[in-house]
Amino acid sequence: MGNSYKETMNLPKTDFAMRANLPENEPKRLAKWEEEKLYWKVLEKNKDGKPFVLHDGPPYANGPIHIGHAFNKILKDFVIKSHAQRGYYTPYIPGWDCHGQPIEHMVEVTLGPDKMAAIEQPTLRRLCREWAEKYVDVQREGFKRLGVNADWEHPYLTFTPGYEAGNVEIFKKMYLDGAIYRGRKPIHWCKSCHTALAEAEIEYSDETSPSIFVKFKLDSIPGVFEAAGVDGSAYVLIWTTTPWTLPANTAVSLAPDAPYVMVEVDGSYLLMAEELVEQVAETAGWEAYRVVSAANGEPVSLKGRELYGLTYTAPIRQDLKGTVIYGDHVTLDTGTGAVHTAPGHGQDDYLVALEFDIPLLMPVDDNGRFTDEAGQFSGLDTDEANPVIIEWLREQGTLVAEKAITHSYPHCWRCHKPVIFRATDQWFVSMDKTGLRENTLRVIENDVQWIPEWAVNRIGSMVADRPDWCISRQRSWGVPIPVFKCAKCGNTVATEATFDAVIELFRSEGADAWFTKDPSEYLPKGIACEVCGSHELVPEKDILDVWWESGVSHTSVCRYRADEGLTFPADMYLEGSDQHRGWFQSSVLTSVGAYGVAPYKSVMHCGFTMDAEGKKMSKSAGNGIDPADVMAKSGADVLRLWVSSVDYSQDVNIGDEILERTSEAYRRIRNTFRFLLGNLSDFDYRCDAVASWDDLSPLDQWALVRVRHLLHDVEAAYDAYKYHLVYRAVYDYIVSDLSAVYMDALKDRLYSEAPDSLLRRGAQTVLMNILEVLVRILAPILSFTTDEVWESYPEGLRYDGGHPQSVQLAGWPEDSDFMPAIPEAGSEKIAEAFGVVLDVREVVMKALEEARGAKTINKSQEASIEISAPRSVLDAVEQFAPEVFEELFIVSEVAFVEGDELGVRIGQARGEKCPRCWNYRELGGNPNHPSVCMRCGDALDAIGYKE
Repeated sequence: MGNSYKETMNLPKTDFAMRANLPENEPKRLAKWEEEKLYWKVLEKNKDGKPFVLHDGPPYANGPIHIGHAFNKILKDFVIKSHAQRGYYTPYIPGWDCHGQPIEHMVEVTLGPDKMAAIEQPTLRRLCREWAEKYVDVQREGFKRLGVNADWEHPYLTFTPGYEAGNVEIFKKMYLDGAIYRGRKPIHWCKSCHTALAEAEIEYSDETSPSIFVKFKLDSIPGVFEAAGVDGSAYVLIWTTTPWTLPANTAVSLAPDAPYVMVEVDGSYLLMAEELVEQVAETAGWEAYRVVSAANGEPVSLKGRELYGLTYTAPIRQDLKGTVIYGDHVTLDTGTGAVHTAPGHGQDDYLVALEFDIPLLMPVDDNGRFTDEAGQFSGLDTDEANPVIIEWLREQGTLVAEKAITHSYPHCWRCHKPVIFRATDQWFVSMDKTGLRENTLRVIENDVQWIPEWAVNRIGSMVADRPDWCISRQRSWGVPIPVFKCAKCGNTVATEATFDAVIELFRSEGADAWFTKDPSEYLPKGIACEVCGSHELVPEKDILDVWWESGVSHTSVCRYRADEGLTFPADMYLEGSDQHRGWFQSSVLTSVGAYGVAPYKSVMHCGFTMDAEGKKMSKSAGNGIDPADVMAKSGADVLRLWVSSVDYSQDVNIGDEILERTSEAYRRIRNTFRFLLGNLSDFDYRCDAVASWDDLSPLDQWALVRVRHLLHDVEAAYDAYKYHLVYRAVYDYIVSDLSAVYMDALKDRLYSEAPDSLLRRGAQTVLMNILEVLVRILAPILSFTTDEVWESYPEGLRYDGGHPQSVQLAGWPEDSDFMPAIPEAGSEKIAEAFGVVLDVREVVMKALEEARGAKTINKSQEASIEISAPRSVLDAVEQFAPEVFEELFIVSEVAFVEGDELGVRIGQARGEKCPRCWNYRELGGNPNHPSVCMRCGDALDAIGYKE
């Protein structure tokens, strides 16, 4: 193009920069949002809308945010902003879990073991509070940097007095209903952290353990075996992977319906499951053995239930007798079919012992060391005990075989060390006494929407199978179990009056007062022990499980803060998939237990963040991704775009290469916005917009219909909470239909037509619609960028001075907003026809590319093409003038002929190259401008250009 004509072109103009510079600009925009009180303005705008409350699950305040935090919080922001854009009233109160072992553990690490052992409880609680407050601030700034809108100045914190009172309200209701009790049963016990653990506080990893086969001397021999010749030394052969629990043995459990036989080995008779004899013989290396048989050669056997009542000498405490019992928990996939049973060291053992009234021994103290009850092993740590006990059994001649096995074993979620099963006095929520399990399963199945749907099976099976919930912990930093003990007789004192007094104490002074004030200062006068009548009461020292604490947020937050727009039940809980056994479950159990209803109407879970190879991130592996690093390099919007691109319901991968691909996708989207803004710089919708559908070119009509289809697809994806489908729909639209087709074809018309020509204004009208749709539907995802786009709107699109400050205040695009209105009949017709046209275009573009490669042409404008097509194609395309295809294919001339199949013949364009628009046309059609084509001459006349 000659330099003299460049200034006559309608070239794009915009202040919207090509380079985003997000790391520098996003913090400035955050400060602007904060100054403008954008969160509150969104609430004010939608105050009359239907409420939608996403209740925030509280992360632990014990370190900076990690990529999992970012993934979770950004997803929540998608939910909230997409609802707010559509007019819902969306208050969002962020929260933090500030109590419990994770924070106490970090304080202990900071102090060191010696100082920790000597510290007074009030001092420790103060240090824990300070630690929590510090990291609440750290994490709050991290979450704000992600672009998450929330009431950041008024979060809920589980150590605040009002929140702590909510714990007591729920405890009171469930205790008085009979669902909470104190009992002695085996629970997971961390001897390093010196506390009980709930199932949700357990993680599993592989451990290598000794698998041993030990013979216990039977006191008598069943008659059928005696009749078959069994005499002398008869034993039951047990199997266990926890030799350290043998000092607590009180029974041997058999499979009730499995046949058991006597096997003669080296002069002794060993009772075991018939099905496992060969397997045991191979493991033990028996060169010769015999299954005791009848005269007819058939093995003599008794079912497990028929052996009930046999007694034997206990393996360690030989002054005690054990009993042979049976239970459905015994399987025949390994071992001997005879399971060493220590009711104090396992849930299955405990339950079967209850059934048969078997005594419970507990020779292990809080530190994981044997007491005097373990006899000669007193003082040993349980980890030290295995080899010592095995060697002692070998010396006694009762060890039959030993081998190492690797198996999944429970570990503490904080110190990551193996836990033990240990019977202690704890507080429990009964799953069945008041129908809690049954009622919870009912509301899970019937009253809650699970996203994804299959999650209902996951949490349902967990609730169906879980034991009673151990809610007491032997730590300092938390909310105490809100009951009293009689100092004289030890009886529990807990009445409606004592609970109400504690609720009032916690609301006014907080739970710290429990540990420093005499109960007589706040309990009503006359409270006495029902058993002995004593008035001397002492507070319970155990604290509540942190899962209980976070679980009661439906009361301490949603119910207590209803005046802030929160609702009970909440519309949604959204957390990681591990919370099906954590917060989702503790919340529904406490809500159903107290109120009979679920605390949420819907539950959405997300997977874990993994590295690029799908491996779990860890400090030791050095494969972690720090969200702060990502934002410092690429910006929060790139991180947000990545979150939108993945299927959050599964574990998701992230790494440098993945983020680079996301950055490239972001650049494509940003450049699209820049094109739209630049080409609307001289457009005023009030006077320039084409008001009639019929005045649009067919290409413009198709583009308008196509963006409406996009809007509908995106609406459906948002409604289904499938943000990866939002991303895919938008990205595919931008790359394919918009950039590669419409915008590419449009450039000639936009740049070369007269500024006010109907063709150019029609194109701009459609671009305006596309911009309005894209900026609003992407606002929940690309919050920073869309707000920048909104600020960069040309003056002519600013809605009579009513242009909101932010796109987040602009609302959702509706079908009725499209200008011009799209007629339903016409839209379907154009969409169907262009489906055929775009198929033809794909063949044409491939042929043009081949022609360029063969040097037949340099640019597509040099080409004149003839397209042969079957009659079905011609019927679709003949409704359009040739100019439609010339513009769409960016060629000088297009002709169609009928043929058997779709084909393209490329020839040289007629005419000359116009120096203004570079198209090949006849020049001089406008006598005022003989050196350019007629279209360009008319455009030059329109702008008053003189040659």
